[in-house]
Amino acid sequence: MQKHYFSLRVTVSSHHSLFSDFLADTLPIGFEETDDGFIIRSEDELDTIVWGLEQFREALQKALGISIEMESVQEKLQNSDWVESYKKSIEPLRIGKFYIRPTWSEADAELINIVIDPALAFGTGHHPTTASSLLAISQYVKADDAVLDVGCGSGILGIGAMKLGAVVDACDTDPVSVANAQENATLNAMEFHSLWEGSCALTNKKYNIVVANIVADVLTFIANELKDALQEDGVLILSGILDKYEEKVLAHYKDCEIVEKIAQDEWVTFVLKKNKREIDGKSRK
Repeated sequence: MQKHYFSLRVTVSSHHSLFSDFLADTLPIGFEETDDGFIIRSEDELDTIVWGLEQFREALQKALGISIEMESVQEKLQNSDWVESYKKSIEPLRIGKFYIRPTWSEADAELINIVIDPALAFGTGHHPTTASSLLAISQYVKADDAVLDVGCGSGILGIGAMKLGAVVDACDTDPVSVANAQENATLNAMEFHSLWEGSCALTNKKYNIVVANIVADVLTFIANELKDALQEDGVLILSGILDKYEEKVLAHYKDCEIVEKIAQDEWVTFVLKKNKREIDGKSRK
């Protein structure tokens, strides 16, 4: 262990979750979330991360037409086992029937435990979209259901479904995510029925439940693929949608009825069901 490490404390005035997503996609290390920002620690200097955050802030301001204040302070500190301090900062979560915890936390005897270590900040349940997707899975997935997790990331959603007794297929276009999902399934003593790199168009199966926690634009692009993967009475769980884009997304799912809308912060998750009248070729009233 080196004698010193670098600590970067970042505070942002708004859109905390979007900065979190940016860091999750770009950082090769984990980071700690605070009420108003983030703490990033590394044995290497973090000047490149500061530059990247500034570029992201400028792009976000231009895209949203607003002003976002950001402050970053980097310090060189004595290395007094900050890994242990970081571990202590990760709190387990209770979401529906599930208890999401890292390997170093005790299990909850009353809930279904899902073990996920926050390695590269893949889905751990802390982001609103992951949390609301898990809540929907907790409510709608039943034993022996056939489930497809599209854009599986860490695999946490598919693992949750498997722990409810479902048979789960999963896919992601990112090979790192596929590998991470497989590792997490093994960590939880679970096994995907099928797990592949690529899109959901590569399956010809029909599922009781299809869950896709991605982003709004992708949910519009692959709408037909997601619906085609559903059985006639299937349930579709869509997440990763900023509330300002919900109408845009729903316009591509007019042949489905809204069973439930779950809102958290600026994010929404929809539970949809195929409308049988549309399937039978009749117009929806």
